[in-house]
This record gives sequence, C-alpha cells and structure tokens, in this order.
Amino acid sequence: MQAYATEIERLLPVPVVRPWGAYQSIASAHGYQVKRIVVGPGGSLSLQRHAFRAEHWVVVAGNATVELDGREHQLVPNQSIYIPRRAVHRLTNRTAEPVVLIEVQCGDYLGEDDIERLDDIYGRV
Repeated sequence: MQAYATEIERLLPVPVVRPWGAYQSIASAHGYQVKRIVVGPGGSLSLQRHAFRAEHWVVVAGNATVELDGREHQLVPNQSIYIPRRAVHRLTNRTAEPVVLIEVQCGDYLGEDDIERLDDIYGRV
C-alpha cells in the first residue's frame, strides 16, 4: 500500500509554496478545480473574496478556524463549509498541527488573480 501512495504523490503536481503553507492542484476541467491545501501551524490565508468563483472547503486533518462574512466557524476533520462567490473569507490555523483541506472551486474563471485581498498578515494586500 505504501508503494501505491508514493506513486500517487509522485504523479501530483509540485506544491506551490505560500507564506502560510502550500497547495497542489489535483484536478481541473472547465468550470471547476480541486486543490489540496496545507496551512501550517499559525498560518492564515488572506482575508479575501472572489468575483468569479465559489469554493467548498472540506477539512481532512487538523482544526481550522474559518471567517465567513464576519462570522467565525470552527471546523474539524470531515466538516465542510461553502463559500459563495463574493463572500469575504479567511482560514486560520491556530493550532500546533497542520490543517489539510480539499478545496473545490466552481465558476467561469478560476485563475489565481481572482483573489481580492482585504487583509493579510504577510503584507500582500
């Protein structure tokens, strides 16, 4: 089984490193994209919104704090949250363990430039 897992990891794209952790695009086609996202301990995505896509986050490991339109949600493995297009949102990892989630993006345009950063602890606004 370990050899099979190693083969799958070898086939995945190289992770894109960000100040908060990393992500990998694991599937995409017209109108959707699926990413595996890892947010390191103390890491936080930008407070952001998207003009062209909605997102669905499923936590698979760790404990995530999600801010969505001014409300805070605590998510543990096997819990999810839907982020509508134009909703203001952020994910923060306030724990000592990584948070791993699967993100499904749906929309007419899925480019990384469809991120409007409203606040960012890494100075990327």
